[in-house]
Amino acid sequence: MVNLAQRMRKLKTRLLNVRVGTGAAIFPSAATATKEFPAITRLHLTYAQKIYGGHLGARHFWRNCLPRLKYHNPAIPISVQQTKDQEGPAALTIYFAEKISNAASLTAAQATDKLAPKPSETEKTATVDLKNLDYKDIWTSVKMITGAQEVPATAEEEKQLQEVEQLRQRSIQDRARVAGIRQAKKDQERMLQEARGEVEKLKQV
Repeated sequence: MVNLAQRMRKLKTRLLNVRVGTGAAIFPSAATATKEFPAITRLHLTYAQKIYGGHLGARHFWRNCLPRLKYHNPAIPISVQQTKDQEGPAALTIYFAEKISNAASLTAAQATDKLAPKPSETEKTATVDLKNLDYKDIWTSVKMITGAQEVPATAEEEKQLQEVEQLRQRSIQDRARVAGIRQAKKDQERMLQEARGEVEKLKQV
């Protein structure tokens, strides 16, 4: 019964983490697009398997941000290409309808990711170089380029976040307490063994 409660709590926490946090935002669509920020049609992320060579931020962006972006933008395809080339690109290709945003024309890289799918006749792309960037800095750039509107946490979600943080702090304290008890038990057993050893030595005298 306890294990079931723990599993349910973990599932609840994971669902909450998908809904809120860095990357929880809605991209401009055909209905909400403006001249400054055209609709986003899809995304493609390329990065290497290992974190060295500047790929750490891209990997964290994949793990932390992409699930939230997909949750809030279910109609937008998001593809990921993980490579074994540590010297290769860590790049995010953003596909716009008809034309890229003004911000993208000023800040995004001119080079394209060769591993990214080719744009259709009605799409334009902008590539963001992710190498050596923290995933939060990557998200800041993506938000600025796309005009994505962040989704604030509801009052209920804020309450749940506080509960999760309280449970996390309690778990840290519980682990420290259990570790202390185990260490005390080991110390006691060691002292008993040493005492028995001293007794055996005295018997041999």
